[in-house]
Amino acid sequence: MRKSYFFIVSKSNLTFLLILFSGVLFSQNQAIAIKPKNNFWKNAQFGGGFGLNIGSGFTDITLAPSGIYNFNQSFSLGIGLQGSFVSSKNNYTSAIYGMSLISLVNPIEDIQLSFELEQLRVNRTVIMDGGPNLKDNFWNTGLFVGVGYGSDNVIVGVRYNVLYKESDFVYNTAFMPFVRVYWPQK
Repeated sequence: MRKSYFFIVSKSNLTFLLILFSGVLFSQNQAIAIKPKNNFWKNAQFGGGFGLNIGSGFTDITLAPSGIYNFNQSFSLGIGLQGSFVSSKNNYTSAIYGMSLISLVNPIEDIQLSFELEQLRVNRTVIMDGGPNLKDNFWNTGLFVGVGYGSDNVIVGVRYNVLYKESDFVYNTAFMPFVRVYWPQK
């Protein structure tokens, strides 16, 4: 009789221990399952610009990819690269490359404010008739404040370079129109 009493007590102790350990194991699985997902790429958008102007003795090619990260529906921050080549037959050639930092603010749904800091390296050669070519290499900094209107991923607007000087030889005016396109990630 004693054996059966010991067997019953052992069986209940064993059942209690199994329930206790299964509860511990189940809670461990729950902690792993609740781990948050990384939404970085879901909030990132990529876009940029491309320009091509070819005429009689004139060529202008520009490539400017960029990417932004949307912190929320009202604020985005990003970085862009820019490279361009300009050539005017028997006048000058110019290679421009650099990068920019951009912040976008949407105070209301269809209006976008932009602030962009741009740093460009300009390598220019002016062709002189009957003399040596003039080479001019310099850095150009631009600080643009812009406003645009649009919906979803296409914004059309104008930006103003607050650091513009007529002697910069990069842009011919402080005001510039823009079309900004960023494709959302899926």
